[in-house]
Amino acid sequence: MRAKVIKAVAHPSRLMMVDALAQGEKCVCELQELVGSDMSTVSRHLGLMKDAGIVTDRKRGQQVFYSLRVPCVVDFFGCVERVLKSAVTEQAKLVGRGGRYDSLVRSRRRPRRLGRVVKPGS
Repeated sequence: MRAKVIKAVAHPSRLMMVDALAQGEKCVCELQELVGSDMSTVSRHLGLMKDAGIVTDRKRGQQVFYSLRVPCVVDFFGCVERVLKSAVTEQAKLVGRGGRYDSLVRSRRRPRRLGRVVKPGS
């Protein structure tokens, strides 16, 4: 079930929609304008998130409005941001250690030296 929820937000358009829905309920037309996709694509994205329990919908006349079922999903994104910042900080530390990181990467990419190539018939 966790994988289903994570997969449901693992797309740039769905991430944008969740961020927008964190501000409050939105009409499908607003979400369509936000992501710049056609209505069927947006509806498919919303359906996937609804099946995963991330969003809920309600109809008002011909319009369908979506909201976050559990707003704490936004907290998960904050956690992801902290993980990314931590990884960048760690990489910066490695690069700043007198080039040790760079030399390690270069040494792994260095091609092996082959012995003298002898042409056939020489």
